[in-house]
Amino acid sequence: MGNKTYLFAGASSAIALATAKELRQDGNLVMGISTKEADPNYDEFFTIAKYESELFPKIEKPINGLVYFPGTINLKPFNRLTNADFLNDYQINSLGAANFIQAYLPNLKLTESASIVLISTVAVATGMPFHASVAMAKGAIEGLTKALAAEFAPNIRVNCIAPSLTETPLAAKFINTAEKMDASQKRNPLKKVGSANEVANAITFLLQDKASWITGQVLAVDGGMGSLKLL
Repeated sequence: MGNKTYLFAGASSAIALATAKELRQDGNLVMGISTKEADPNYDEFFTIAKYESELFPKIEKPINGLVYFPGTINLKPFNRLTNADFLNDYQINSLGAANFIQAYLPNLKLTESASIVLISTVAVATGMPFHASVAMAKGAIEGLTKALAAEFAPNIRVNCIAPSLTETPLAAKFINTAEKMDASQKRNPLKKVGSANEVANAITFLLQDKASWITGQVLAVDGGMGSLKLL
């Protein structure tokens, strides 16, 4: 299980930190890339200005797994979304992921088998008001997942996590009062808002050899929100 090397983009996110902790506890080396300052929870850390091809640091060693964490929650009525909104969400969520994978694909190919995990949202499979821009951007992530899973097989697996609302700083404004938290919990079939650790568990599973026969999948980690309707 241990002695593998993983690289995260968006390494300062709560879910990334929880995933890094799990992997390091199992004896793996985890490197982080972020637009924020260095974090001591990583074995190596690189700070960059944007998630663009020419800014990613050069890494020579083999890498067993990549995870792209950067995301946005830009919720607006459709008629208020501008081209800038759509382009920003696409740049951060989708194009950044493609650039990240292109930058480190040679490192993945230095291993006998490797894994990539991307992050989508329940809002792609389940239509939700005010989610047009982020659903478009994350829908591209799901398409990229399946295309790359086919292209990179059999040596590199590519999967995607699609969470619903999770208790992280990115989502804080949606659950920052008791009333908002209660409303969010009631909308979920399991009557809860997910935690960073619960999403991290799924990412860790998909990265490691225990998921060696899983590729091209979008795994819902959403409390049932994407597939269940309760009376």
